[in-house]
Amino acid sequence: MAGKCTIPVIDLHNLPNQLHKLISACENWGCFRLINHHEILSTKLMFDMKTVVRSLLDLPVEIKRRNSDVIARSGYMAPSAKNPLYEALGLYDMAKSGDVERFCEELDATRDQRYAEAVHELFMRIVKKLAEGLGVKRRDIGFENWPCQFRINKYNFIPESVGSPGVQLHTDSGFLTILQDDEIVGGLEVMDKTGKFITVNPWPDTLLVNLGDMAMVWSNGRFCNVKHRVQCKEAKIRVSIASFLLGPRGIVEPLSELVDDDHPLVYMPTTYEDYRKLRFSTTLQAGEALEHLYTPRFKK
Repeated sequence: MAGKCTIPVIDLHNLPNQLHKLISACENWGCFRLINHHEILSTKLMFDMKTVVRSLLDLPVEIKRRNSDVIARSGYMAPSAKNPLYEALGLYDMAKSGDVERFCEELDATRDQRYAEAVHELFMRIVKKLAEGLGVKRRDIGFENWPCQFRINKYNFIPESVGSPGVQLHTDSGFLTILQDDEIVGGLEVMDKTGKFITVNPWPDTLLVNLGDMAMVWSNGRFCNVKHRVQCKEAKIRVSIASFLLGPRGIVEPLSELVDDDHPLVYMPTTYEDYRKLRFSTTLQAGEALEHLYTPRFKK
């Protein structure tokens, strides 16, 4: 059973005064609800984008299949035996105009960078505050160059599927996820530290921010990733927009400022691409693959 949603709420307008609350949310939940972000991502832009997304996801399958992979899972994902109710379209790096143009050409969509630019600005605002909250003072981390994957999701829920999973339990493999969820149809659930599922009910005009596996490595285990899933609660089409800040293009390792006698090194260096391949090869999709990166003192 899923419990009542109690995930933290962070007010972007008041972020300087909520830095402690933001860090606490990342340490104890691995997710938070973001409100008052309209100066960057407006209500109209969110509405317009969702309208476009619905039209793209309603395209004939033969057109959607033009959306090809740049890396695994960045292109069209058809319903599968594991997730028969789910399909998605996407692109590898929404921060690159060329990737956005290619995506639009594949689907005969109008080229518009406004949503991508707004979400990227939100990512930068949040991650810089995360670094500040952990006491990281240097400014050469290079957040701006991290790839931002983009994925639009459709759940084809029917009466016979009520009670079934739309997407299996998993963590996000990247650093940070910004989700514009369905405004009406629920189904998203996150797992708290006790293993209890918490229902994330629709809250229009807000965003859900998740931390993924790379955030755990980068923070030397200070932050936690959040396990989550989508359940079919009613026989309606459910649509969401997910943007993923994946992590550095090169080596990912705990920041030196976050390693000391009280916080010994937890994870060995990796790259996002190597870690993504590790998750697929081990079929460990809910954060368990991180144990393969433990330094010797943390191995069981």
